[in-house]
Amino acid sequence: MVSRATLLLRLAGPLQSWGLQSRFTIRDTAREPTKSGVIGLLCAALGRSRDQNVDDLATLRMGVRVDVEGIMARDYQTVGGGSWPGREEYGVRSVGEKRQDTIVTVRYFLARAVFLVGLEGERMLLDELVGALRNPRWPLYLGRKSYVPSEPLLLPESPVRLLPLEDALRSVPWPISETVPYRLREKPPEVLRVVLEEPDLDRAERAQLDQPVGAAFRDRRFALRGLRTEFWRLGSDVPVAGR
Repeated sequence: MVSRATLLLRLAGPLQSWGLQSRFTIRDTAREPTKSGVIGLLCAALGRSRDQNVDDLATLRMGVRVDVEGIMARDYQTVGGGSWPGREEYGVRSVGEKRQDTIVTVRYFLARAVFLVGLEGERMLLDELVGALRNPRWPLYLGRKSYVPSEPLLLPESPVRLLPLEDALRSVPWPISETVPYRLREKPPEVLRVVLEEPDLDRAERAQLDQPVGAAFRDRRFALRGLRTEFWRLGSDVPVAGR
């Protein structure tokens, strides 16, 4: 009999960005980590290239407990518009054009967000992921390469729990991060928003295009993933640290 369990990840950092529908010069972010983003993070830990198949990781059922809702903001950036010393000018060339122009981009991000992510699947695969996250092959980041975690992704105790996804997310006292502001610790929210993967699309409240398929990061192939949102009460559904 295959043993199933849940791997718990702490995603906390000054900035995070989890693109969902980004196109060209506008780069969006979802309000919680996307499955494609989390699997990309796991691929970096494992050292998998973009050309490799990720179907084994895509079978993991994901849930996100939002410990601190991030503040959504946007950044103004430009690409190109200069020259390297002794080299040609650099920029972005439009189709059929020889000239390289400066491109203005708008990039959205979440500030001060804290998430507890659960991945439910086979125990053997989860143990492999724990080993990779403890000794990652490539740098780990929260959606963009400049957005680094402020704390270890693995919880200090029992990152893999022999519990179903929902029970594992409930088992960890709030808050999971030392970066949670003092004002929130003094006056915690009444409920936490929890986004759970719903495998049956007919029963899902909504769906989003972030389920990787095959060599998803090479081919840009993503399927719809069903989701449902629940609100768990602190103190009853989720324990509070120190109480």
